[in-house]
Amino acid sequence: MSDVNVNSENIDCLWWGLPAGNFPCDASPIEAVSFAVVCGGISLLFVAFLMKNLRYHQRGNDEMNKISDKIKSGSRAFLVTEYKYLAIFVVIMFLLLFMLYALNPLSTNQWTDGIRYGLSFLSGAVLSAIAGWGGMLAATDANVRTTQAAEKNGLPAALRVAFTGGSVAGFTVVGLGILGVSLTFFCLTLGYSTDYSQQQKIIFAADALAGFGFGASSIALFTRVAGGIFTKAADIGADLVGKIEMDIPEDDHRNPAVIADNVGDNVGDVAGMSADLFESFVGSIIAAVVLANGDIVLVMLPFWIAGSGIIASIFGYFIVGTKEEASQKDLLFALHKGSFVASVLTTAFSGLIIAFFFEGRQSDGWAIFGCIVIGLVAGILIGQITEYFTSYSYWPAQSIANAGVTGPGTAVIQGLGIGMFSTVFPAITIVVTILACNVLFSSYGIAMASVGMLSTLGFTLATDCFGPIADNAGGIAEMAKLPPSVRGITDALDALGNTTAATGKGFAIGSAVLTALSLLAAFKEKAGIQNVDISDPVVLSGVLIGAMLPFLFAALTMLSVRKTAGAIIIEVRRQFKEIPGLREGTAEADSDRCVEISTRYSIQEMILPGIYSVFSPATIGFLIGPNCLAGLLAGAIASGMMLATMMSNAGGAWDNAKKYIEIEGAHGGKGSPTHKACIVGDTVGDPFKDTSGPALNILIKLMSIVALTIAPSMNGYGDWETAAWGLIPLFIMIVGTILVWFLTRQVTTNTGGSDSDIELSTKNPLSRII
Repeated sequence: MSDVNVNSENIDCLWWGLPAGNFPCDASPIEAVSFAVVCGGISLLFVAFLMKNLRYHQRGNDEMNKISDKIKSGSRAFLVTEYKYLAIFVVIMFLLLFMLYALNPLSTNQWTDGIRYGLSFLSGAVLSAIAGWGGMLAATDANVRTTQAAEKNGLPAALRVAFTGGSVAGFTVVGLGILGVSLTFFCLTLGYSTDYSQQQKIIFAADALAGFGFGASSIALFTRVAGGIFTKAADIGADLVGKIEMDIPEDDHRNPAVIADNVGDNVGDVAGMSADLFESFVGSIIAAVVLANGDIVLVMLPFWIAGSGIIASIFGYFIVGTKEEASQKDLLFALHKGSFVASVLTTAFSGLIIAFFFEGRQSDGWAIFGCIVIGLVAGILIGQITEYFTSYSYWPAQSIANAGVTGPGTAVIQGLGIGMFSTVFPAITIVVTILACNVLFSSYGIAMASVGMLSTLGFTLATDCFGPIADNAGGIAEMAKLPPSVRGITDALDALGNTTAATGKGFAIGSAVLTALSLLAAFKEKAGIQNVDISDPVVLSGVLIGAMLPFLFAALTMLSVRKTAGAIIIEVRRQFKEIPGLREGTAEADSDRCVEISTRYSIQEMILPGIYSVFSPATIGFLIGPNCLAGLLAGAIASGMMLATMMSNAGGAWDNAKKYIEIEGAHGGKGSPTHKACIVGDTVGDPFKDTSGPALNILIKLMSIVALTIAPSMNGYGDWETAAWGLIPLFIMIVGTILVWFLTRQVTTNTGGSDSDIELSTKNPLSRII
């Protein structure tokens, strides 16, 4: 393997067999990102095409539109409220980064470094928020059209409409992501003195680009956590009171929490996942750019590979389709076709790019190509493994249904065992990927494996967001009292969506580990760490703290779901008790109140996990030292991956065990004791798979990107030498914890108390939140 630091400014281009001054070895920064910018533009144009195509499909009758509009208004209300709070956080972090790097400039010894880092952070945060908002708008527009397509045109048409809605979200994310990170990188190379070489400017820009990832990660974490708490609290409240206590069907219009449940699908599973994978997508590119060390060709490569993946994903979109009366395996195959085409085309495009870029040093090029292919294959394998453990077409989910014959306890135990066992094969896949890419091209090779895995994100995210759209479509069909055949179609798509969502979560976790590991390698380099000795007590202390943080994070989010669900349960019980005719269906439920409760609680509950995630790396890094922080990141990556995989897969398996009974009529079908036992398992699994599990992959990436952002400030310092600086983030965490406890205890619901424990004014309607 050749030296990674080879650059066009310190080699003769003739060494590559090219005349001096030729592309790519003498490319400028704008040329380096030009193809990525074009592909980002194509992605957004394709989004416009998809939206136009989506609007050709009818929205159905007035009742369907009324329900859909309620879901859309609730989703908008939640995100508007959430973004108001996040705007305060973004402004504070912008000022902190500005002061840190204006007072302690690293590249040019000028205060403008603060502007570069601050604006980079701001760009990442704003685009991540826009990606989440765009995903929500697409999903809330497609849900009622999917219901209408299912009623009028059958399963194939409904699949196409739901998948088109998911594709709008997917291609919005990759289009904004690649445009944002490319143009931000180019802008960061501007404004330097001519005394600096192009290589130096690129290295300075790559360092500041970490701020972009920090901004994207921060918004992704808060959006994922708050959205996850909202959706699962509403889901649990609707299920436990509606299906268990009142014995009414799922998504029945009489249930006050049903609208909130459907709102949660959009703000948690669509907006949250969009922001999550936006961060993964740009984070993998940033890690590769930082590890390129100014080599213009290695800097260009992740931008061009990611761009080619967008083009390949567009082709994959047109392959998706199925037949009437399709089974779950037929539906899965319909999506697999598109994924296979996108992956094959990405591999071919990558080979052409490598052949063009690395003429003259082919051994390096094909080693990197091997890493890209390994990343693609690893992503597919993790997806297939996750599908096996979560789809009801296979033994694991069916075994949970079988265990439910003897009661809810055994169903829960079986699900936990399945979730734990499901960590084995993804872990082996990631380990093989890391070792192989490390042999081929060291840390840069691992980063490119992550880029390869995420290169077809436009298609992968479309299959993920497709699920919540199908779920909403089923809810609209039930609430609008459409024929049972319509609900049958939407239930089949919903079961497929549960599997694709679980597959997407597995994919997100795998890519997060590779990205976080690459960011850890970049952190070591920028912090000046030569070796990390695991036997060093300082390093081992960091490992233990890092291994603990995912469990603390999961505990906080699980408890938040419990608290919010308790408030929803009390409110739903109150409405059934106090609204005459609600149980009989002659009165209308006050769904706005449930949306209001979920919004209020989920937003206040997102604060504490966010504070710990953002400030823990800074506290450990400055208070103790960079070696301890390296240990913290390693511990968090290892334990975070295992816990996230277990929780996501167990939750998906519990959910599909219930669907197996409902759709296939197993063990007596709906309403049987086994079905009720599996509903309990699904209730346990809801916060596993949609709140705590998915947020853990953002946690490990966020802590890694925060570490990389502050790494230059630690370079040259040993243990405890910057302890005074470390007291500042520690103080912020302590004060934040006290304030959150003091403020939230005023409205904390005691679920064992009376209805008056929920101190929400009846004069505070949903419109007040907006």
